[in-house]
Amino acid sequence: MKYPIEENLPYAWLAIIVIAVFYAIYFAKMISQKRHGIQTHQIGRVKEKSVHRVEVLMSIATLAAPVIQIMSIIFGWNHMPVNARFTGFCIGMLGDLIFLISVLCMKDSWRAGIPDKDKTKLITAGIYRYSRNPAFLGFDFMYIGLLLMYFNLSMLVVSAFAIIMLHMQILQEEHFLIDTFGEEYMEYKKHVFRYLGRR
Repeated sequence: MKYPIEENLPYAWLAIIVIAVFYAIYFAKMISQKRHGIQTHQIGRVKEKSVHRVEVLMSIATLAAPVIQIMSIIFGWNHMPVNARFTGFCIGMLGDLIFLISVLCMKDSWRAGIPDKDKTKLITAGIYRYSRNPAFLGFDFMYIGLLLMYFNLSMLVVSAFAIIMLHMQILQEEHFLIDTFGEEYMEYKKHVFRYLGRR
C-alpha cells in the first residue's frame, strides 16, 4: 500500500525525527569520547573468528536498516493503519530515550562492539539497575517503532535481521564480561535481566 503524499507527510516527518534523534545521540557520544581520546567504534576489532563474524553481520544489519527506513519514508511504503503508525512513533521515541539514558549512564565506558584492548568499568547503576543491555533495548524499540510506522516486507526483514544480530552481539558481550569482570558480573547477572527487569 502506498499512501497519498498529503497523508504520508506528517508521519514521514515523525519517522525522520525518530531516526535523527537516535543517530544524533549516537554520533554526539562518539564525538564526545573522541575528544577524550576514546575510540568508541570497536566493531570488528576482536580477532576471534566467531566474535568478528557476529560483529560484521551486526554492522551490516545496522547499516542496512536506516537505508531501508529512509527509502520506506521517501516512497511511503506502508501497510499499517494510522493508529498503529502513531503508536510506532511513540515506541520509536521511547527507544531514543532509553538509548540516551543508557549512553549517559555508561559515561566513558560505552563502546560500540567488544573492546580489544580498552579497559572499561562495569556499569550497574542508573538504568543498568533494570536492564543489562538498555542501549540494545533502545535500538530494538527504535526498529520496532519505525516498522510500525512504515510496515512493509523490506522493513520487516531488515528490522528482524538487525534485532537478531544485536541479540547475538549481546551473547558475545556476555562472554567478554564474564571473562573480564568474573564474579562481579555473575552477581550482577543474577539480579538484573538481560533486557528488562530485576529478580
